[in-house]
Amino acid sequence: MRASHSDRLGGGVSRPLHRSASSRRCRARSPALPRACPSMAATRLMHELEDIDSTEDLMHVLTSTPLATLCEAAALKRDEAHGCVVTFSPKVFLPLTRLCRDSCAYCTFAAPPRPGARCYMTPEEVVGLARAGAAVGCTEALFTLGDRPEARYPEAVCELAELGHASTLSYVTAAAGEVLRATPLLPHVNAGVVAGPALSALRAVSASQGLMLEGTAPALAAPGGPHHDCPDKDPTARLRCIEEAGERGVPFTTGLLLGIGEGRADTVDALRALRALHRRHGHVQELILQPFVPKPGTGMARTPPPDRAYTLWAVAAARLMFEPGMSVQSPPNLAAGGEGEWEALLRAGVNDWGGVSPLTRDWVNPEKAWPHLASLARATAAEGKLLLPRLPVYPSHSTLDQRGRWLDGRRGAGSPLAAVLRASDASGLSRGSSWWPGRDAKDREESMEGVEAGRTDVDDAAPSVQHSNRATHAHVPSPTTRSAAWRVSLCRDGALEAMPRPERASNALTELAVALASGQYAPAEAEVRLLLGARGTDFEAVCAAADNVRRRLHGDEVTYVVNRNINYTNLCAYACGFCAFSKGPSDARGSPYLLTKAEVGRRVAEAWARGASEVCMQGGIHHDFDGNTYLGLLEAAKSAAPNIHVHAFSPLEVWHGASTLGMSLPRYLSALKSAGLGSLPGTAAEVLDAPVRAAICPDKLSTEEWLEVAAAAHDAGLPTTSTIMFGSVEGPESWARHLLRLRSLAARSRLVTEFVPLPFVHMEAPLYRRGQARRGPTLHECTLLHAVSRLVFADGCIPSIQASWVKMGPSEAAGLLRAGCNDMGGVLMNESISRAAGASHGQELGPQAMDDLIRTAGRVPRQRTTLYGVPPRSQVEKAYAATPLMAV
Repeated sequence: MRASHSDRLGGGVSRPLHRSASSRRCRARSPALPRACPSMAATRLMHELEDIDSTEDLMHVLTSTPLATLCEAAALKRDEAHGCVVTFSPKVFLPLTRLCRDSCAYCTFAAPPRPGARCYMTPEEVVGLARAGAAVGCTEALFTLGDRPEARYPEAVCELAELGHASTLSYVTAAAGEVLRATPLLPHVNAGVVAGPALSALRAVSASQGLMLEGTAPALAAPGGPHHDCPDKDPTARLRCIEEAGERGVPFTTGLLLGIGEGRADTVDALRALRALHRRHGHVQELILQPFVPKPGTGMARTPPPDRAYTLWAVAAARLMFEPGMSVQSPPNLAAGGEGEWEALLRAGVNDWGGVSPLTRDWVNPEKAWPHLASLARATAAEGKLLLPRLPVYPSHSTLDQRGRWLDGRRGAGSPLAAVLRASDASGLSRGSSWWPGRDAKDREESMEGVEAGRTDVDDAAPSVQHSNRATHAHVPSPTTRSAAWRVSLCRDGALEAMPRPERASNALTELAVALASGQYAPAEAEVRLLLGARGTDFEAVCAAADNVRRRLHGDEVTYVVNRNINYTNLCAYACGFCAFSKGPSDARGSPYLLTKAEVGRRVAEAWARGASEVCMQGGIHHDFDGNTYLGLLEAAKSAAPNIHVHAFSPLEVWHGASTLGMSLPRYLSALKSAGLGSLPGTAAEVLDAPVRAAICPDKLSTEEWLEVAAAAHDAGLPTTSTIMFGSVEGPESWARHLLRLRSLAARSRLVTEFVPLPFVHMEAPLYRRGQARRGPTLHECTLLHAVSRLVFADGCIPSIQASWVKMGPSEAAGLLRAGCNDMGGVLMNESISRAAGASHGQELGPQAMDDLIRTAGRVPRQRTTLYGVPPRSQVEKAYAATPLMAV
């Protein structure tokens, strides 16, 4: 019954897939060498198949083209969208039930009821296993089950009733909701052929769903075929389920089972059917090309598995028939040839290895153990690729402009959308780290203990699960840790901890970093975006180039200013989603306040007496403030300490002041300068990208208005700083636009003194508490953005890059001095905005502590003024002699 594949290979002969150990070691170093130029035939073929609709025409190209050329074209197309990243999903496999009403001729997953054994995993087993997976870095809870077992087995009906459910679909929905509520794992549900309403119910408790099409060949369902008398394997029913998933906005995984009796034309037909559905709905995240594995005791026990050439052909065909961004996967534990086969699959266009578990077996193919992560990472690195963990929902379906369409957010912080955001980094991949901005190490350790125990900051109701008291054997054996256990976590460089990676940086990135470091090259947005995606050895190359620029511009000197922050009010007419500082007239999140001018003057005088050379004054946009309010604050400050530098008023406050007085920006800025304003903080910029501002501060200044105020300040002779508040909802493409807009602004005037990346502190932010933001940027993203900004501004248009010790914590901020930073900001004396968001830092880091911190990083500390001059000696002496200030 099984069609032959080897005789339909076409004119190409692939090279041997097995290599000696010494050959593999050499290959692992090959990314350091220039790759051969792609052939003209492969380049021409990359996108040709996307526009061919007929099976006959597709088959002509796919069978007349040498396999080597198909694979080359597929790999080129893969790289166009996925670059040097290959992903996998660290998962826990949850076989909720192995009962199934179908009896496929190749399957050992489905099994009948056994006397004395439960038919379903209990809620305790499900949640316990999910929590165990979270403790070793898993992010996916894969629910796999048979189709409608209650239609065949009375035992299933009885046990479901004990669990409080009438159907398996009802129970899996409740179980997924329990995992979502009680653990940080993201449910991915393979529930079989599901009708529309059930798809929607599962969407409310999962990040993604899946159903393998397997095949569309009529012979598969004929007598003697593997799907004979299996109603749920009807391709029409399966395609309808996949279509309904698209109609209902479900991120979906599907694919083909290779070698069960189909021919190559059947494979193309099936891929065409999936492509048509995806083009209509855009919901297919990944295509799995899974080779059949014969199993003893099944009807297909003596059927040989598909040959290697056919598997590679099918992988390449799938890659070439779909758009470049489609994820194409082939399970690594089913590859017949081991590591050599993995490399061949990568060369055929694979960009994902699917789910791999450090804890649970592959229950569908239990005889095929998951590979150790180090082995998979090594083989991936041998092809010049970096292995990274992902979430069950792909980045393509979780970006700012897509997440509302694909992820259910109706339950706020208890929704799948919120869970995905908590688990993801800015690129939409797995966060892979317990670090977030604003917390010290002790706080992070305590928080992670809660996560690993399954506790979250979400406690609203999820679908209920009635716990069974039936005293029978467990549905699944307890997981055992491998002798060579592995855990999923990411390093500061964004790569997997203690796992192989490419040994040298990519040529394109290295050349770009060198060009930018010269200060003579103006980058394009795509080039900045390339740098912002750097990980592993690429990350190290970017940081090294940034540090070289820092050394060229500043030597080993690291500066800081002795200053005081004065936030004169937290009452604000705006309701920015990222801000936990601002309050309304009556606010449950804390008490509103408004400092009197006398108190402002007192704090300024106290700061001067303690050695400050600067006061930084900012506050909310109070309903009663007008332009005269800001002039009055300047009068209070300069009266209290005439020689102090007043660094005050964000562009939003300046805009507000000018508009309330009916004055032009130049005229109002001139008045502020005459009243004693020395410079402006470049805050309220957040992210200078319209879609991001629409999400986090829709009623605030637009990007163009913010830039207009900054440019007007420069025209008035007022220097400004510049900032970015990053890591809440946006991705690296928005950071790239922000950096280039600042570069253009600074090049015009050369009056932007410094750039200060401000990581989003999430803990008390309204957006986060509503389940609409991430946990701030990762340590990798923080470090990289500082380094890339140094390279973007390497011509000196913005001479200083500042590390925020308040947001990063002192020790991590000191680490940024090795990634291009040359300034540590101010001692602050008091800081209110970050602490209101939940940050542990902000209450003064005195001059001696600052000096010690800088020296531990191997740098030379120096006090500076706001504009990077030398402060009066008398002020420096007072600063070192000052006693710690009480919090206010």
